[in-house]
Amino acid sequence: MKVLITLTDVEPAVRLNAALEGAGIKTAMASPLDDLPSAVKREKPDVIVVTGNLLDPPTQSLVRQQLWDGAAVVGLADVGDRDVEHRLRASGFSEVLTKPVTTEEVFTRVMALLDRRTMAERTGLYGESEPVREVLVKIEQIAPVTSTVLIEGESGTGKELVARAIHQLSPRRAKPFIAVNVGALPETLLESELFGHEKGSFTGAAERRIGRFELAHGGTIFLDEIGDVPQSTQVKLLRVLEEREVTRVGGSQAIPVDVRVIAATNRPLKEGVERGHFRSDLYYRLNVLAMYLPPLRERREDIVLLVRRFVQEFSQQHGREFRGITPDAMQALVEYSWPGNVRELRNLVESMVVLSHGRAIGLDDIPQAIRDQGPQRMLPVHIGPVLREGERAGGRELEFIVRSLVELKLQVEELRRKVDDDRDLLSQVSLGVNAGGSAGSLGVGRLVGGLEPPGPAVSGNVVTVTPGMTMAQIERASIEAALRETRNNRRKAADLLDIGERTLYRKLKEYGIPIGAEE
Repeated sequence: MKVLITLTDVEPAVRLNAALEGAGIKTAMASPLDDLPSAVKREKPDVIVVTGNLLDPPTQSLVRQQLWDGAAVVGLADVGDRDVEHRLRASGFSEVLTKPVTTEEVFTRVMALLDRRTMAERTGLYGESEPVREVLVKIEQIAPVTSTVLIEGESGTGKELVARAIHQLSPRRAKPFIAVNVGALPETLLESELFGHEKGSFTGAAERRIGRFELAHGGTIFLDEIGDVPQSTQVKLLRVLEEREVTRVGGSQAIPVDVRVIAATNRPLKEGVERGHFRSDLYYRLNVLAMYLPPLRERREDIVLLVRRFVQEFSQQHGREFRGITPDAMQALVEYSWPGNVRELRNLVESMVVLSHGRAIGLDDIPQAIRDQGPQRMLPVHIGPVLREGERAGGRELEFIVRSLVELKLQVEELRRKVDDDRDLLSQVSLGVNAGGSAGSLGVGRLVGGLEPPGPAVSGNVVTVTPGMTMAQIERASIEAALRETRNNRRKAADLLDIGERTLYRKLKEYGIPIGAEE
C-alpha cells in the first residue's frame, strides 16, 4: 500500500508523511512544481492526499481521473464552507477535512481508506454503502474462529467470495478451500461426492473415491445452496458436523476430519424449516454465525463505484480504451433492479467495454430490457460526475447542466406518454395532481390565453408549470400538492410522486417544507 502526499501545504504534508512512515506505510511526496498526473502514474498510489488548492483545475482533473483509475483522494480544504465541502465530495473526493486539522485525524482517515481497500481486494467485495461495510467488519470478526457459518443472500451477491475471504483471513489459509454446489448434484451422487465411496459400493464404483470433506481436511468446505440438500442426506450431514468424522459410502470405518463448514443459501433457510423441507436441528447446527448479503437493489449507491471498478478491470483485461459513460446511461444502470445482482452487472459492463470501440457509452448502448425496467422518476437519483476528463467540459457547471438535462428528459418522457394528439403543448403545459380525478393521476392542460403567470401557479392540488420555471420550483410545488392531496400522508405522497419515502424525506429537508401531522 502506498500514499502520495502533495506538498501544496508543506507543514501538514511533512507531519502526515512522518506518521505514515512510522506505521510502515510506503509514501511519496509531490511538490507543487511536479506534474501531479505524471507523479500519480509513476507512483501508483492507493491513496492521494491533496493538502491544498482543492478547487484548482489540475486538482479537479486529477480527482475525476481517479474516479476511473481507482485511487482514493483525501483533500484538506482551506475554508470551512459547507457548500465547498459538498462540491468537493460531489467532484470525487473520498474524504474532505477542513483546516485546521490534526495530523492524527488525517492519519486515521487515510489508514481507514487503506484498510478498506485491503479488505475489498482480499474479498472482492467493493462498495461504500453501509451494508457492505457491515459485511466486511463481520468477515474480520468471523475469520479467526472455527465456528460454522451460514451465509444467506440472493444469487449473484457474492456468497462464495465471502466464504473464500473468511478462509483467506483465517488460520486455515494454508490448507484447502473446497467449494461444492450441493444443489447442482443429483441425490444419487451427492453422498459419494461429499463423503466418498469404497470400491464396488455401487454400480460404476470402479475404485475408491475420496470425498470433499476428506479433501478439505485442515481447511474449509463451502456448501453452496445448502437448502437443496435432500432430507436423507441432511441426517448424515448433521452427524458429520456433530461427530467431526465421515464414513464413505459402502464403508464401515469412521474417518476423522478437521474441517470448518461454511454453508450458503439463496433463500431464507428458516422458511424451509417452517415448511418441513429442512431439518431444524441441522439448521441450528449450521446457523452458529450468520451473515446476510444484501442484493444490489438495496445498495444502489454502490452501483457507480462497481461500474467504474469493472470498467477498469475489463479495459485492462481486453486491452480496450474506455472513454466513459454518459449520465443518462449511468442513470439507467442505477435505477435497474438487477435481479442477477453484482454478477449480472459485471457481465454487462464487460460486454459494454468490449463493444464500445473507444467511445463513450450512451443510453442506446444499454440493453432495451434494462432501459424498459428502470423506473421513470420525477426526482432522479444523483449519480455524480461520470464522464472522463477530456470527454466534455468539466466542473460544477457541467454537473448542474447534466442533472438539469436528465431531469428535463424524464419530464418530457412523462408528458409524451400522456399527450399524443398535440406536440405543441410541450412548450406550455400544466403538470400536477388532478384533484378532480382519481388520486395519483396527472392532469395536462393548455395555459389559458397564452398568459404566463409570474411563478408556480398552485390551485388546490393542481400545479401549473410555465416556461422559465426552475426544476427546483417544479419539484417543491409538486411535493406540496401531493402532500395536500394525501392529507400529509408521506407514504401515499411518495407513491403519488413515484419516488421512495427516503427520497421524499430528503427533498422535504432540502426545500425546508414543514412535515405536518397526518390528517
